[in-house]
Amino acid sequence: MQSDAIKNYFTNKIYNNLVKNINTIIWDWNGTLLNDIEICVDSINILLKQRNHKTLSIEKYHKIFTFPVKDYYTRAGFNFEKEPFDEVAIEFIDIYREKIPKATLFSDVEQTLNFFKKRGFKQIIISAMEKNFLLQSVEQKKIEAYFEVIAGINNHHAVSKLDLAKEIIINRNINPNKCVLIGDTLHDFEVAENISCKCILVASGHQSLKKLSKANCRVVSNLNQVKCLFKNF
Repeated sequence: MQSDAIKNYFTNKIYNNLVKNINTIIWDWNGTLLNDIEICVDSINILLKQRNHKTLSIEKYHKIFTFPVKDYYTRAGFNFEKEPFDEVAIEFIDIYREKIPKATLFSDVEQTLNFFKKRGFKQIIISAMEKNFLLQSVEQKKIEAYFEVIAGINNHHAVSKLDLAKEIIINRNINPNKCVLIGDTLHDFEVAENISCKCILVASGHQSLKKLSKANCRVVSNLNQVKCLFKNF
């Protein structure tokens, strides 16, 4: 009993140190705020069926999804010696564009965003989604007013958000020590490490809890748990 109390004391202390003095949240979009996992799986499976490849289950998708997405496509069965990656990426985006209006926000998104807005946090979105497509997607969900910046990349290849994150940190004069990046993939953790900010990963998106647990950061099951970390600050 005493050992449990000691463990809880140090665990709470670590979590408190994680969120203490934070004033800026950088959100990932796909898989963190937007629940587009089934749409991504359905879209890639259409392409796989066209090539007579085995389709993906959501469980398999969680195991193989990674950045850059070209590596994920290869794991899924595409052969880029036989066809160019650019063509496959464009085919995927065309299908995904048709389906994405059906994607919903995770159930606790608006409550979470409002929680941070009322407490004066700056909120930013960075995404590996093409910037105009991203803005359209956020506007369709009618939550753009929560964010000071909504930033996507210049193409549909979903290579990396790192340069984008560095640019925002510099141009917005953000102190990385007072910033936390919240995402759903190991790439989000890599971005946070490279810009020297803290990171929280949410295991309800594109990568499994098992995979996310490899990162040296706080991993939670949903956005409500993110909110709970900040309730005392």
